[in-house]
Amino acid sequence: MHLLSADCLGSLFLLLPTFFGQVSGLETVMGLYDQTLEIPCNKGAVKAEDALITKWKYDKGDGLSGDLLVRKKTESVSINTTDEYKGRINMAANSSLLLSALKLSDQRTFTCMVVVGLDIDEYPVNVVVYKAPAGVEVSDKAQELAIGKLTKLATCITKDANPAANITWLKNNKPLVDGGKGVSIRASVQVDPVSGLSSTSSTLEYSATKEDTDARFSCSAQHIVGKELASSALTFTITYSTENIVLQVIAPEPLVEGDNVTLKCMADGNPAPTSFNFHVKGDVIPVKNMDTYTLTHVSRDDTGEYQCSLIDNSAMMASKDVTVNYLDIKLSPTGSVVKPAGEALELSFQINSSGQSKVSWTKDNVKLDKEPTFTELKYSDSGRYESDVKMGALSKKVFFDLVVEGAPVIKQLSKQRSEDGQHKVLICEAEGSPKPSVSWSINGTLLEESPFLNGKVTHKITVVPTINLTVSCTVSNEFGEDTWTIDVSSHESEDVDQTKLVVGVVVGLFIATVVIGLAYGICQKKSKQGSWKTGEKENGSSDEERKLEEKVEENSQKAEV
Repeated sequence: MHLLSADCLGSLFLLLPTFFGQVSGLETVMGLYDQTLEIPCNKGAVKAEDALITKWKYDKGDGLSGDLLVRKKTESVSINTTDEYKGRINMAANSSLLLSALKLSDQRTFTCMVVVGLDIDEYPVNVVVYKAPAGVEVSDKAQELAIGKLTKLATCITKDANPAANITWLKNNKPLVDGGKGVSIRASVQVDPVSGLSSTSSTLEYSATKEDTDARFSCSAQHIVGKELASSALTFTITYSTENIVLQVIAPEPLVEGDNVTLKCMADGNPAPTSFNFHVKGDVIPVKNMDTYTLTHVSRDDTGEYQCSLIDNSAMMASKDVTVNYLDIKLSPTGSVVKPAGEALELSFQINSSGQSKVSWTKDNVKLDKEPTFTELKYSDSGRYESDVKMGALSKKVFFDLVVEGAPVIKQLSKQRSEDGQHKVLICEAEGSPKPSVSWSINGTLLEESPFLNGKVTHKITVVPTINLTVSCTVSNEFGEDTWTIDVSSHESEDVDQTKLVVGVVVGLFIATVVIGLAYGICQKKSKQGSWKTGEKENGSSDEERKLEEKVEENSQKAEV
């Protein structure tokens, strides 16, 4: 390999083809007709400042290529072409080829050649030119459509596109398919010999039905670029006599008392009838030049069957049932209810509705399993009770607020040591309503007061008694009061009492052991004396001696413990 000077690099393309680097895979870029396209050189992977020479060429076909422009590192861009690309090309700062006024003939391969150091690389790029159609035109529109006869409806044309655009026929914004019931579509494409651009035409033949009286036909053009183009809507006259009549009820859902109901009569004739008779609760009400009749502020008594008919043909009639929904709830008592504890509260709850209803109860927003009953009121019964009655989409709610009142009662008065063992904790638990106040006969530090819930309150204080004393807790409200007392000993007296107890137990066990030991000795002595008199052996043992020994041993073990 030879080292090349900068002056020799310009001839490297012809003299040293063996230095070519690998050719990158073919890349395709899309441009819009008559617009400027930027064709990238290796997607910018090679920085322009690193290239000694950058050159663009294009494929002429038949294995021939044409030079476009070249840029050396220290020089400006030099344009070499003299053909159709003259005046339409330039090189961007990032080495991309800028090609203006795109034509269909520009659909070919352009190659970027780059010299970096001793390497020469080629980056071919395939160019595709697209052009959206200019618009959509409709011609040869039919004056009217005959029922059951295949008739040429219209021709839709879209021009100057590349590639050719597709045309779709629509009825009421829904596509029509060739070969479908009563549908025939013939499409063709023509290419302009000068520009190479394509024009598409599509002719629709259609067999109309009665349902097509108000149908709106249109055509649209779809292309790979640009938005979908649509023609204006086409309508056609279809004439036939009335064969069917329908009564429509227009009302809120659910329909309830106080709402308005509109009866609308519809017939399929064309031109459609404009006058009707409405049959309302036995009365015939003619309505001219209108197809509706409105019932205002309906009630449950308006439930029933309604009809409409043609004025000139009473046998052509349609009917519809109308149901006015209603839901009545009666609850007694309601609002705020104040009762003394221990009494009974009787609830009266009644439902009158037009259909099956579903009832649910809550207390303070917590669901209850069933309707509440109160045979003997407790403070915990206080709260808001709400009934929610549903019938389909219709619902109603009723509620009452129950307050159970009474004189307070202390449920428990207790004491315990604090966690650090330095204080006494006194606990007074009471219930009553309104919330009772709590007072103590001794000064202490408030440790905790529970929230007043369900008529209950718990009050805790800490004290450090220096002497034994009796403490009272008093709870009171506007209905009365209650007082309990509890004995509280000082810490010193408790310690002395515990010491005395331990010493007493130990001394008592010791004395019991001594007494049992003395008794055992005396019995042994008497036993020996008796054997001399009776002639028994000294080591002999009677049942009494054995029992006494077992008793002494048992008490001795207790003393040791």
